Amino acid sequence: MRMTSPFLGEFMGTMILILLGDGVVASVLLKKSKAEGGGWIVITAGWCFAVVAGVFTALACGSADAHLNPAVTLGFAVVSGDYSKCLSYFAAQTLGAIAGATLVWVHFLPHWKETPDKGHKLAVFCNSPAINAPGWNLLSEVIATFVLIFVISCMAAKAQPGLVPFLVASLVWGIGLSLGGPTGYAINPARDVGPRIAHWLLPIAGKGPSGWDYAAIPVFGPLIGGGLAGLLIRLIRF
Repeated sequence: MRMTSPFLGEFMGTMILILLGDGVVASVLLKKSKAEGGGWIVITAGWCFAVVAGVFTALACGSADAHLNPAVTLGFAVVSGDYSKCLSYFAAQTLGAIAGATLVWVHFLPHWKETPDKGHKLAVFCNSPAINAPGWNLLSEVIATFVLIFVISCMAAKAQPGLVPFLVASLVWGIGLSLGGPTGYAINPARDVGPRIAHWLLPIAGKGPSGWDYAAIPVFGPLIGGGLAGLLIRLIRF
């Protein structure tokens, strides 16, 4: 009896996405990691490869969509006019993100107490702005997520299906390199809020606040950007 399902696919795919994505941030930022100080190129590359792994995991576990991201789910719901998957996918993606972030905490368990910087510990789990300017931070997330959803749709329309996961991963890498500087490019509400919840709940050695004063921006910015991209795609109808 097959145990796969769309919910399981979105959960497992997002869990792997966050395990590898937050994992590369932990490798670069936490003290006494062999990758400590690896820098932005390493982080953006790690997130690129995390996308490929997450997408194929989601597909294998039962989600033919492999969204892994509420902004993607919303954007394509706007295109199709069918919002029936939104609540279940949002829940699966957020729970998967919490699970993935928890595994990162376990994987790097000895390193948390060796890392005095509370900001670095929080950065493993979620985003914060380089310059705290809420309106501009929100706009940054809107623009970056608009690019993500619009270009994914272009890729899906014109590329061979088997290439799309790799092309999407390269797109995420490009967004990180080109547009990620101001906010750390959440471009995914589940990617931020799920690990932020994990940071809040887990007994992480020496942790600080979970940054809830900023948390609305990496949730609503991507949703707005995804929705706007969906509207443009629906208008163009390519």
